[in-house]
Amino acid sequence: MTQTLTIPRPDDWHLHLRDGAMLKAVLPETARHFARAIIMPNLVPPVVTGAQATAYRDRILAALPDGMRFDPLMVLYLTEDTDPEDVAAAHAAGIATSVKLYPAGATTNSASGVQDFDKVRPVLEKMAEIGMPLCVHGEVTDSDIDIFDREAVFIDRVLDPIRTSTPGLRVVMEHITTKDGVDYVKSNDTDLGATITTHHLIINRNHILAGGIRPHYYCLPVAKREEHRLALRAAATSGDARFFLGTDSAPHVDAAKETGCGCAGCFTATNTMSLLAHVFEEENALDQLAGFASQNGPAFYGLSENTETLTLTKQDSPVKFPQKIIGGDGPVTVFDPGFDVYWSVE
Repeated sequence: MTQTLTIPRPDDWHLHLRDGAMLKAVLPETARHFARAIIMPNLVPPVVTGAQATAYRDRILAALPDGMRFDPLMVLYLTEDTDPEDVAAAHAAGIATSVKLYPAGATTNSASGVQDFDKVRPVLEKMAEIGMPLCVHGEVTDSDIDIFDREAVFIDRVLDPIRTSTPGLRVVMEHITTKDGVDYVKSNDTDLGATITTHHLIINRNHILAGGIRPHYYCLPVAKREEHRLALRAAATSGDARFFLGTDSAPHVDAAKETGCGCAGCFTATNTMSLLAHVFEEENALDQLAGFASQNGPAFYGLSENTETLTLTKQDSPVKFPQKIIGGDGPVTVFDPGFDVYWSVE
């Protein structure tokens, strides 16, 4: 018997589209299934001002293929020189949906991020005043902190003090990877949500390192122990509205991944919805997929859920996904879950 599941068209609350030839290559992979996406601003140079966000949005829409509908939700990159009034004006004009906090050096193109958190306090206070969410890359970058512990330390050293000193600030913990992150979200009833990626529901750190280094599984925050993956699965499939989908789909050409110092990022835009259906079915939680992918994110951001729908169908034979997306900058490898997937998207 054919099994189908129809949900409101989903949104991606954490997405990297890059720019130029890469943008043109990967944008259709997201727009095919997703109505909206929070667009990460870590370009070179970063998207800091409202004017830069407007220009980037225009480039995204210009790259959208004919016949596709997609709404990019723009984000401003927080620096120690960010102007609170420019942030407020961009938000009031509908240009910027949120602001992204990158600790300096935490991930790809984060060199312009924050080192002295006191310097961004006026921006955070203005955001709390106007109800503008702060999206947080939750890792410290201290060289003496093990990379597998950086998320837990960030919660204690940075995130909790910021939230305590800025009442009313709405925060999204982006791409959480640990049980610590799940537990922190669950312990806070208001003004806090978290995105969970597709790949962190599927891989743990063994997938990156056991039997040889697999660069296309390397991402930041890096995948953790199995106990953390299971905590993420439980959170995503629980129906708790504080958790929602943010793929962190992050394209890099193969030459930049398969090298002596490879880039961090998994490209999952192409097959995320099929993979999520597989995961949620494994957890006996297909009835919770609509909440995670289509409803919880809009609710946190104060937006309506999409009226269009997306239908997933379980096939008798495995779905054939492309291994690579070919663009003007070179090939980008599509995330391989390492198992057969039978859910197709219509």
